[in-house]
Amino acid sequence: MPLNDGNEPEIRAVVLDKDDCFAIPKETVIYKPYYDKFQALRAAYPGSRLLIVSNSAGTRDDIGGQEADLLERATGVKVFRHKTKKPGCGAQVFEFLRNESGNEVTRPSQIAVIGDRLSTDIMMANMSGFWGLWIKDGVVPEKSFVRLFYSWENVGVSDI
Repeated sequence: MPLNDGNEPEIRAVVLDKDDCFAIPKETVIYKPYYDKFQALRAAYPGSRLLIVSNSAGTRDDIGGQEADLLERATGVKVFRHKTKKPGCGAQVFEFLRNESGNEVTRPSQIAVIGDRLSTDIMMANMSGFWGLWIKDGVVPEKSFVRLFYSWENVGVSDI
């Protein structure tokens, strides 16, 4: 999170992670209990001001961009296509958002990243000068093996 002079942040674009943030991992639809809030976020950040950056959809692992295309159709939100996975694609994300018409993004501190993994989403935010919002508990119940595995990377991190 960038340090500033005490002024409120001026967020002009939002980057969303997919798995466990608004969708069940490996699925391309919005988790039903989150649908209304997702639509409110789309309304608050219309067009290219809301961008999905996933380490699955839109990457080299997504052969032919099929998952990204499905996700875009299901959500109405652009999926960023990138070769370098998070946390290493922050500069490309910034350039994309800065060059999109209507965004008026001129500096990294105008971008907020929402994600559930400290080692990818929040690290990308910190490395890039973006704001980072960590989702501690995602859409998959904590008792699942996937959530248990991801929670191991957060050992020693206190609740914010």
